[in-house]
Order: sequence, then structure tokens, then C-alpha cells
Amino acid sequence: MKAALGAYLTGLIFSVGLAISGMTQPKKVLAFLDVLGDWDPSLMFVMVGAIGVYSIAYRLVLKKEKPILEDKLQIPEPKKVDRPLIIGAALFGIGWGLAGFCPGPALTSLGTLQATPLIFAVGLFGGMFLFKGLRDRKVI
Repeated sequence: MKAALGAYLTGLIFSVGLAISGMTQPKKVLAFLDVLGDWDPSLMFVMVGAIGVYSIAYRLVLKKEKPILEDKLQIPEPKKVDRPLIIGAALFGIGWGLAGFCPGPALTSLGTLQATPLIFAVGLFGGMFLFKGLRDRKVI
């Protein structure tokens, strides 16, 4: 129960941060990607701030014997750059550039009850299931 509450609070803080920074607005993200037009650098500042907070928090967490809400740290092992990673990254970038949403802001924006984030979320989950099916069949 404590872990679920911790996950909920972490997600809530993340979504509030996305909303405050304006990253739930596709126009803002697309303006960041428009480097030759009406460029908006605010996403860069959000990313730099997030990297700063993460790098400090990560180092502090590694100094602890165990996490607060779990029995042990779960740090993923580095893996090789392979075909599924490259395909997934390319699809992520294409989707982000076309829609102006990535998964976190899109799911946060579902609370607005607007059609755009809902359509994106349906495509997001559809793409995840499609990828899993193709991977399970060894197509990719």
C-alpha cells in the first residue's frame, strides 16, 4: 500500500509540474521543435531543470541502503543499442513531432477531457500492443 501511495504521489507531482510548465500544451512543444520558425526555448529549460533535479536525487538515493517504500533499488542494467530500440526511438520522435505530445503530458492532459489527448492515448496504447505483438512473433 505504501508503494502504491508513493507511486501515486510521485505521478501527481510529475503531472502538476508538466501542467505548470506548459508541457501539456502541444503548441508549446511544437514551437520548441520549430527551430527555424517561431522557436520557444521553454521546453529546454524544463528539461535542464529536470536533469538537474534527477542527477542530485539519483546520487542521494544511491547512498541509501534501501529505498523508503521498497525492499531494494531496481536500477536497470545498460543494454546494447538494437533494432527494437532504434525503431521505438524513431517512432517516439516522429509521434512527438507530429502530435506535440509524449506519453506523460498526454496522459496528464486526459484530465482536460479534450479529444486530442484521448486520440493520442488510444494511439499510444494501440502502438504498445502492436509492438508487443510484433516482438512476440519475432517480426522486430
